[in-house]
Amino acid sequence: MNYPKIILKHGKEISLKRRHHWVFSGAIFQKDADLENGQLVTVVSSKDEFLGIGHFAEGSIMVRIISFEEREIDQSFWNEKIASALSLRKSLGLADNEATNVYRLVHGEGDLLPGLIVDFYNGTAVIQAHQIGMHAHLNEIAQAIKTAYGDQISGVYDKSAETLPKNLGVISNEWVLGEPKTDLVKEYGATYKIDWEKGQKTGFFIDQRENRKLLADYSHGKKVLNTFCYSGGFSVLALQEGAAEVHSVDISSKAIELTEENIQLNPEIKGKHESKVADVVKYIREIGDDYDVIVLDPPAFAKNLKARHNAVQAYKRLNAEALKKIKSGGILFTFSCSQVVDKALFRNTVTAAALECGRKVKILHQVTQPADHPINIFHPETEYLKGLVLFVE
Repeated sequence: MNYPKIILKHGKEISLKRRHHWVFSGAIFQKDADLENGQLVTVVSSKDEFLGIGHFAEGSIMVRIISFEEREIDQSFWNEKIASALSLRKSLGLADNEATNVYRLVHGEGDLLPGLIVDFYNGTAVIQAHQIGMHAHLNEIAQAIKTAYGDQISGVYDKSAETLPKNLGVISNEWVLGEPKTDLVKEYGATYKIDWEKGQKTGFFIDQRENRKLLADYSHGKKVLNTFCYSGGFSVLALQEGAAEVHSVDISSKAIELTEENIQLNPEIKGKHESKVADVVKYIREIGDDYDVIVLDPPAFAKNLKARHNAVQAYKRLNAEALKKIKSGGILFTFSCSQVVDKALFRNTVTAAALECGRKVKILHQVTQPADHPINIFHPETEYLKGLVLFVE
């Protein structure tokens, strides 16, 4: 093991000793001038004390630590990491589950692998690398997935072109190993079609699984509005659990087509369903006040701190419109997946919207991402999804 060395300034080793995975540019005292993006480096303190091994990249976060132990980053390393991640999912009851065969296998720093996302879809694994160093190990990661799953894996697809910085060159999405045996998955018994190649994220919003189930528990006999519906995950499960009527709204016609297809894949559904291509805020302004349940699950309004102020205002407007229109005694499910908008800020924003509308509101549930998206206690940035389930009088 002989990786180039990066030396930190005095006192800057504390965060790494506390097992945080990022080294910021301002913490670095000395580095080789010819380091390449994605290269493995050893990080040491000002006293030459080993701190970790990680991937180097120019930018505000210069190193992402993938090992706090001195070891070779070889195939055995990746085999151990993927096996450990799968072991956790088995303990969660997600692996070998006939009713739910879609889940997150690797959640970045939550599974001690910064910049790596791996989602499992009924025999197909989809990889998204968020940094070039992780992508350099693509074949080793794919082989580790194959080793961990054996015959349970039919194909491994790389979908990193959407997540890697564009200035690092052209990277094409491609099948790394095998091919898919099916594009259908199950979640709590409901069937969904997955489009890995053209769909958002890796093909499905896996992080809302438990919140979809919670919505279903509130939907029996109710009229439900599902906004920013994408592939209709909330809609399908609400109808499966006996919702009387569900309306799905998204500005994307492709999303509405996918929602309709997923409704058709579940013939046991008895409730009425309608889809609408529309701007969500404008649509809510025009509806009546007869919805029992409304779901607000927008895309991230802010992906960095500079955008946070405008994002907060957008969340406030969106929630205010829904609070104005929801039926008395209704239930509002409202979410934010913006990592830079934390739980406290999101709650305060929704509170401001409720005050503006003059509605009496009670919090029934404060929800987050599911257990297959683990939050690293030493790396709080792994927590990003937050939501409130509100009773509106």
